[in-house]
Amino acid sequence: MPSGVVLLTDRRVARRSLVAVVGAAVRGGVRWVVLREKDLPRAERAALAAALRAILADAGGTLIVAGPDPLGGDAVHLPSAGPYPPPRLALVGRSCHDEAELARLTTEDHVTLSPVFPTKTKPGYGPPLRPPGLRRLIEVSPVPALALGGIETPEHVRACVEAGAVGVAVLGALMRADDPTETAVMLTRAFEGALR
Repeated sequence: MPSGVVLLTDRRVARRSLVAVVGAAVRGGVRWVVLREKDLPRAERAALAAALRAILADAGGTLIVAGPDPLGGDAVHLPSAGPYPPPRLALVGRSCHDEAELARLTTEDHVTLSPVFPTKTKPGYGPPLRPPGLRRLIEVSPVPALALGGIETPEHVRACVEAGAVGVAVLGALMRADDPTETAVMLTRAFEGALR
């Protein structure tokens, strides 16, 4: 089950190659990565998935693929729109934004709840839940929830954990970081500290 700091990929905002950024984040403690890059042809995306799985395998981590095609793996993260029912795989997550979407869940293992804070990646997407809204959705969610959206600081991480999130899904703070390892260490320490 994803927990801690979960990295979502976006090669368009990454400061270096996606493989380099993911490798650096994994050195900083990230053990869960969601491969997005849905615009790539399947063969390119599958090759990227294989490269990222190799990095994560060395650290005991897991790659989750956004969309219903696991690209040779057994973990996916689905959009709120579908497909329903979800595919039968070892690990299935789904993006949710409100109670109605949570009520449609069937066999999913976890959800992301977003956006918690205003986000640079999807400006104008929202309105942001903020920690009180996140807490309300976590209380009605039938499965564990990751907080997503605009999470960039240790304070953000702590607020999400205090609201009940089992982890935080981070895109911009790691993809845009000058030093993804240092940023991953900082966010992971904040997560671990918030659990105490």
